[in-house]
Amino acid sequence: MQNAEEIMLSHRSIRKFQERPIEPEKMDRILQCGTRASNTGNMQIYSIIVTQDSDNIKALSKLHFGQGASAPAFITVCVDVNRYHHWCRLRGCDEPYDNFLWLMSGTVDASLAAQNICIAAEAEGLGFCYLGTVLYNTAAIAQLLDLPRGVVPVVTLCMGYPAEQPEQSERLPLEGVVHQEKYHDYSDQQINDIHRIREEFPFNKEMVRINKTDNLAQIFTQIRYPHKDNVAISQALLDFVEQAGMMNNKL
Repeated sequence: MQNAEEIMLSHRSIRKFQERPIEPEKMDRILQCGTRASNTGNMQIYSIIVTQDSDNIKALSKLHFGQGASAPAFITVCVDVNRYHHWCRLRGCDEPYDNFLWLMSGTVDASLAAQNICIAAEAEGLGFCYLGTVLYNTAAIAQLLDLPRGVVPVVTLCMGYPAEQPEQSERLPLEGVVHQEKYHDYSDQQINDIHRIREEFPFNKEMVRINKTDNLAQIFTQIRYPHKDNVAISQALLDFVEQAGMMNNKL
């Protein structure tokens, strides 16, 4: 078995999967690794929804714009103060976690648990793809998964045995993301140097050519994540979070 460093350095997103299901005992081991992740106050303000029914996968994939349709499993990790508040009520305590602080804390907890799941899955010979679209259709995903008030989906993974071995995506060099002691802002030359690996990556160069843009930054700002879409999605997400009871920030 590969060690953790080898697993993480060889990671690649898998989008095509074999029809082979994930063995229950293997899934349990992976999920157990998820629950061993560090978290705020050892409170585990998250829940993990495992979707393996074919009809539910089809419906969930549709809400992720068709992604993961061939995967035998979806894993949705959610901020969950509902469970903690239930325990608080049973113990005669108040319910103080319905606010932005715990939305953020739960998001961190859920993300750490999800990353443990990812590393464990790859160690078991599985592949996965992180679906950022969980934040695009949050309300509809919550409805499909029957999430109660106080539960907000924040991470979705499609997972299974790989049916492909794609090339690794590019990553920025360490000097592009690591700051020693304090944050050091970038010069124009440093920005150009840091992003050269991304701009010269063959796939990205082809995307610039196909879309007839001047550069890769325009792919992101004009096509993939334009401002008008960001604002609309942000508002929908904020509306859902408020409806989920996670924005009670008044004393």
